[in-house]
Amino acid sequence: MEEGRAERRRRTEAPSCTQGGARRAGIMTDVHRRFLQLLMTHGVLEERGVRRLQKHCYRVHGRTAAVEELEDFINNINSVLESLYIEIKKGATEDDGRPVYALVNLATTPVSKMASDFAENELDLFRKALELIIDSETGFASSTNILNLVDQLKGKKMRKKEAEQVLQKFVQNKWLIEVRCPAASPAWLAVQTG
Repeated sequence: MEEGRAERRRRTEAPSCTQGGARRAGIMTDVHRRFLQLLMTHGVLEERGVRRLQKHCYRVHGRTAAVEELEDFINNINSVLESLYIEIKKGATEDDGRPVYALVNLATTPVSKMASDFAENELDLFRKALELIIDSETGFASSTNILNLVDQLKGKKMRKKEAEQVLQKFVQNKWLIEVRCPAASPAWLAVQTG
């Protein structure tokens, strides 16, 4: 009986494996599910926060097994999420290169667009703002230059006042960061990466 229980535990805790280039789907335990739920509530987390979160999830579920390496742990979750076209991705902050993790949508379908807090024209404004930021030599774009893009948006038209409110929502949701320069009158915006 004890041997059967140990075998079941070993099977349910197996990390995803790659064999000959094909990814084998992992199995989500309560630890993995709690971790994913908490990561979704936090949004973007620095690596040290992700490690603390992983350890917390093991503690909460009374798991005495050795904590999986973070990369294996995340790969296991990602192998299950793969069919949903979402993934936990690792990136780096733009300002100092600190590693960060976030759950990202890999598909741009009509259904995934509905899952956003933003309308299609608002997301189009964000894409155009990103293009301005990326194309700039400094990695910043003035809010005035971004607001001037409203005439180029697809779909429903947007007034500049509405666009200004949308930019503030991007800053509040940490999609963009606002940098105020004393010498410059408009705010300068950059991509938020951490």
